[in-house]
Parts: sequence; structure tokens; C-alpha cells
Amino acid sequence: MNKILWIGSLHKSLAYGGKKEAILLRPSEKIWLNAARQCVQKPQEIPPRPKLRRSRKIYGYSIVLGSLFSSVLWAIYELGKPEEDHRGPIEDEFSHLPWFRQYLMRMWHSLQYYQKMMEEPQMVKLLPDVLPPPYIQPPYSLVLEIKDILVHPDWTYQTGWRFKKRPGVDYFLQQCSRNFEIVIYTSEQGMTAFPLLDALDPYGYISYRLVRGATDLVEGQHTKNLDYLNRDLSRVIVVDCDPNTTPLHPDNSFVMTKWLGNDDDVQLFDLTAFLQLVAEHQVTDVREVLRYYRQFEDPIEQFKDNQRRLQEQNQENIQPSATGPRQWNLTLMGRSLRGS
Repeated sequence: MNKILWIGSLHKSLAYGGKKEAILLRPSEKIWLNAARQCVQKPQEIPPRPKLRRSRKIYGYSIVLGSLFSSVLWAIYELGKPEEDHRGPIEDEFSHLPWFRQYLMRMWHSLQYYQKMMEEPQMVKLLPDVLPPPYIQPPYSLVLEIKDILVHPDWTYQTGWRFKKRPGVDYFLQQCSRNFEIVIYTSEQGMTAFPLLDALDPYGYISYRLVRGATDLVEGQHTKNLDYLNRDLSRVIVVDCDPNTTPLHPDNSFVMTKWLGNDDDVQLFDLTAFLQLVAEHQVTDVREVLRYYRQFEDPIEQFKDNQRRLQEQNQENIQPSATGPRQWNLTLMGRSLRGS
């Protein structure tokens, strides 16, 4: 049996006695009608108005420009304000200018200064001038690397980075400080090197500390330019395990083998004996001695071998004929009358 279903809205005339309009539907058509109603009644998204989009853009641009303008004003104030002391601002060459121009000129002068620092980071003198008499200045300068010479880095998942102290470091620094101005010159960062040196040298045997900022970056490697040390290079000994760190001054390098962390190492004691002989014989130019040892893969072992041969010669009562300031050739290089 068919039923009458009312759809649509009331006609305006219903309030005044109008008639209803009815449509006769079959039951199979009710499902289609409900689906159609849902589609018609679904709210549609209203696109944003052009004025609203424009106002949002203007608001965003205003924030960016305002931040930029505030940053510029802050830079002008911070970089352009005059230096001050306990009495107030210090007059400079820009003090006679109008107020705003003073700040602009000081800011420009500061920016040029920082740009020059970035372009020319290397200082002309890494070390201060030699101490004049009556102050005591050691006759030689000993330039040391930290990594694999004094300490050995080690890393594990459990502990992270740790540094192992080489056997004989305390004795080495104490003995060498008598005749050498000890300088640490490393390619490590200062945040790594300074805590290590504080722990290694509690008594202050090390005179100066130079870190990565004092090196030159050449083809991706940090090199050490000894010309900036402000010292006589004929009395400078560089102890390192990498010969490529001093490419401009190879004759000043004493290249040791890397210490890998073994506890039975005694090379620092042998190095101390070598340096003490250099100081005792008052070698005028250490580069001649270092040039001789540069030809050997392990200069410490060669030095020990030279000392053994000299002891054997002394036991045989063979006296060297050379005397005077050149006698260090016989002791340091193992040369004798019989060996020459």
C-alpha cells in the first residue's frame, strides 16, 4: 500500500488557509530521497575573503620588518656606544659629531675591525718578547703537542672520551722546565686542551698554551707556523708525532712515534735525557741535531743506540779527539774518531 510523504517547506499561504502540496512516493524511492537531502544539507566551505588574506600578509610583513628594524637599532646602539670607565663615557675621534652619526661611525668602525679579524685571524706574535735581564729567560724553547705525546685519547660507549696520561709526564715537565721554555702548541680546541693541561701541569711548568686558533688551516690540515712564535728558531725544538704539522720548518721538528696508551712506555724518560744533553752542551743551533735525527723512523731508539755505542767506546778507552763547543756532535749524534 502506498503512503503519502510530505517534503519541502510550507507554502506561504498555509498561514492563511492555503492548501498543502503532497507527493506520492513509493517505499523504494525513500532511500534515494534521504541521500539527496544529506547532500543538499551539507554545509559548504566558504573561501576566505580577499581582504582577509591581504590583511594577514600585511600583518606578517609588519612583524618581519619590525623585527629587522629593531635588530638594526640594537646593533647601532651596542656597536656604536662609546667606551666607558668609572668617570663616564670616554671621548674618541667621533665625539664631536652629531649624536646619531657618532653611533653610526663607531658601528662602522667596529664592523671593519671584526671583518679584519676574520680575514687575518693569525697574530704576528704568538708569544711575548723574550724577557730582558735581570729576569731569567730559558735558553731554549720546547714546543709540545698534547695528543699522542703527553696523553692518549680513548672513546667507549660506556665512558665516552677519556684521556690517558703518559708514563713519565710529571718527571718530563719538571726536568725540562729547568733549561726550556715549555710551550704547548696543539691543534686541539681550547675547550679540550685547557682542562687537560690544568690536570697535567698543576705546578705550572708550562709557560704558554697555544691551541687551534693559533694554527694555519692549509688544505684541510692545521699547521704550525713557527715564524709567529717570536723566538730564535735556532733554539726551538718542536716535539710532535706528525711531521706534516710543521711543513715550513721541518728542521725544527723532533718527530716521535705515536704513543698508543701502553703502560710500559718509557720514551718520555729517553726524550728527557736527549733534551738535557742539548742543554748541557749548549748547542748553538738545534736544527743541525734535529736534521740528523729526522732521517730515522724512530729517533728516540736511534739516540739510545748512539748512547750505547759511546758507552762501549768509553769502555774500550777510546777518547774522542774533538774538544770545545763542537763536542756535542760526539755525544748527541754518536760520532767519534773511530766512527768518522
